[in-house]
Amino acid sequence: MRLIAEDLACRRSGRRIFAGLSFTLEAGEALTVTGRNGVGKSSLLAILAGRLRPEAGRLIAENVGERTIPECLHVVGHRDGLKGALTAQENLSFARDLLGDADLEPRAALARLGLAHAAGLPVAYLSAGQRRRVALARLLVCRRPLWLLDEPTAALDVASQDALAGLMRAHLSDGGLVIAATHQALGLESARELSVEAFRTSRADLAADPFQVDSSAEAV
Repeated sequence: MRLIAEDLACRRSGRRIFAGLSFTLEAGEALTVTGRNGVGKSSLLAILAGRLRPEAGRLIAENVGERTIPECLHVVGHRDGLKGALTAQENLSFARDLLGDADLEPRAALARLGLAHAAGLPVAYLSAGQRRRVALARLLVCRRPLWLLDEPTAALDVASQDALAGLMRAHLSDGGLVIAATHQALGLESARELSVEAFRTSRADLAADPFQVDSSAEAV
């Protein structure tokens, strides 16, 4: 898969967040999306996932056959999207059955994240870090070339961060793509960096409204 973003612009609640944002990501490459809170990192991931329509620009996916971009990706966001009444294994089985193109069995995926012992526990009983690892294990139960990760290391201890880095490196070596919005190093030495800040101050029309309130502390 090859992903091309051309001159993307984003407007939320009448406010221009960024504009003129472009990049190309080849198979086996990773991109870290950086910037302060509110700069538009999560909004960019939402555009890439097809959950938010860009104000301008376009996305092009090559070498994906008849599939659309949303059909080629996994998303791990701030909300884990897990069903608390289901066990960890049941949550992964549901994702595998829903998405198709099965890869690892749920128990094997949980073992890769150090959660084999929690496979039969309801997710509601798990800690925040364990829930995060269950959400990350979904990356492994169905094949998708593009991983979109929003602060993937949140709530993870050092050992779990190392395990995640290993999963991402294996995905890249298999020709996958990773785009991660993050404030922390992810252990991917070859990853390129995209600072959303560069597409706000110089190209976006933030100064167009003289009464614009700076909401940089607001998560966008």
